Amino acid sequence: MFNTGEVIETIDMIEKEHLDIRTVTMGISLLPCVRDTAENTARAVYDHVVRRAEKLVPTAEQLSREYGIPIVNKRVSVTPVSLVTAAFPQGSVLVALALDRAADALGIDFLGGYSALVHKATAQYEKIFLSTVPRALAETKKLCASVNVGSSRSGINMDAVARVGELVKETARLTRDGLGCAKFVAFCNAVEDNPFMAGAFHGVGEADCVINVGVSGPGVVQHALSFAPEADLTEAAEIIKRTAFKITRAGQLVAKEAARRLSVPFGVVDLSLAPTPARGDSVAHILEELGIETVGGHGTTAALAMLNDAVKKGGVMASSRVGGLSGAFIPVSEDIGMIEAAERGAICLDKLEAMTCVCSVGLDMIAVPGDTPASTISAILADEAAIGMVNGKTTAVRIIPAPGKKVGDTVNFGGLLGRAPVMPVHTGSAEKFISRGGILPAPIHSFKN
Repeated sequence: MFNTGEVIETIDMIEKEHLDIRTVTMGISLLPCVRDTAENTARAVYDHVVRRAEKLVPTAEQLSREYGIPIVNKRVSVTPVSLVTAAFPQGSVLVALALDRAADALGIDFLGGYSALVHKATAQYEKIFLSTVPRALAETKKLCASVNVGSSRSGINMDAVARVGELVKETARLTRDGLGCAKFVAFCNAVEDNPFMAGAFHGVGEADCVINVGVSGPGVVQHALSFAPEADLTEAAEIIKRTAFKITRAGQLVAKEAARRLSVPFGVVDLSLAPTPARGDSVAHILEELGIETVGGHGTTAALAMLNDAVKKGGVMASSRVGGLSGAFIPVSEDIGMIEAAERGAICLDKLEAMTCVCSVGLDMIAVPGDTPASTISAILADEAAIGMVNGKTTAVRIIPAPGKKVGDTVNFGGLLGRAPVMPVHTGSAEKFISRGGILPAPIHSFKN
C-alpha cells in the first residue's frame, strides 16, 4: 500500500518531472495466422491482430484517467514476419501492409515485428524477406522493422551486416529525409520481450499474447539528484536506486492491471530511462547533474555506468518480472540534452560508441551525411555488434543517412523522434573489411555448457 506521502510524491513526479508510462505494448503471436498463400495469410494477420488488440487503446486510456499517470504510447509487437512468411517470402510486403492497416484500425502508435533473425546465417527465405524491408517501410506509416545480426553465442553474421548497410541506404532513399530508417534497427543479442520501438518483436518463446510495459522518468531522476548537489557518488547511486524503485512501482501497477483487464498474461516491466525531446526529460541532463559539464566530456562513460547500474538495482526490487532492455537509452534525436551537445560538437560517434559499452542498446537515432557509403554504415553496425557480443549485452544501431544533408545540417522528424544534427563519420573506407563477409567468431566465453 502507498502512504499519503508517497501518493503526493508520485503526483509531483507526474505533474512536474515528466513521469509517465512510456508504452504499453501488447505482444501477439502470428504463427496461428499462417495460411497457404501470402494473400490469405495477410487477411488472417489483420483479423487476428485487430481482434486481439481491439481493447488495448481504450483500456490504456481508462487506466491513465483512473491512476492519473500519462500513458504516452500504445503499441503492438508481433512474431518476426520473416518466420510467418517463410513459405512465400516474396509476399511479405502484403503482410506488412495488413499490419499497417491493423495499426490504423486500432489507433496504436507503432507496430513492431517486421523482423528477421539472422545472427548465425541467412536462410534463402530470409534473404528474400530482407530485400522487402525498404519497400515495406516506405509504403507503411506505423510499421517498424528490425534485424538481429549477431549474438554472444553464435558470433556476428558479417554477410547480414553488409546487407543491412545496403538496406539502410535504400530505405533512406525511398523515404522523406530518411525517415524510414528511424523505424529500422539492427541488433546483436536482440531480446524477445522488448516493448520499445523500433526494435520490438514478439519472440517465439513467448505466450500467445502478453502485455509488456516500458516506464520512463529521466526528469524524475534528475530532479531527485538536484536536491543533493554535494552528495558523493555512492550517495548519488542510492538516490537513483530509490527513485528507480518508485518509478518502476508505478509501472508494475499499470502493467498488471492492464493485463488483468485485457485477460492476457503480464509479461515484463522494462526499466529503461527513455528520454524525449522535451526539456526536463533528458538522460544527458542527469549526467550533467552528476557533475559532467557537458555530456560527451571526460567522465561521461563512468557517470552513465553508475546511472545504468543504479536504475537496474532499484527497479528490479520493485517489479515481479523485469525484462526488455532495462537501462538508460542515449538516442541523439530523442534527448534534448544530447541534441544540444551534438549541435555544440561536444559529443561524437566515437564517444557515443564508448558510452554504449555501459548502457542499454547502442547508437540510436543518429543522423549522418546522406552520401555515407553503405560499407561505412555496416562497419558502424559491426563495431556495435562486437561490443554486444563480447560483453553479453544487447546492442543496436538505428542510423539515418539523411539524403542531401551534410555535417552541420539538421533533420527534423517531429514528435517523439525529435530532431537530429547531422554528425560526421570517419572518412576512411571500410569497404574491404565489410566485403570479406563470413562469420565473426563468438568469444571464448560463449562456450558455457
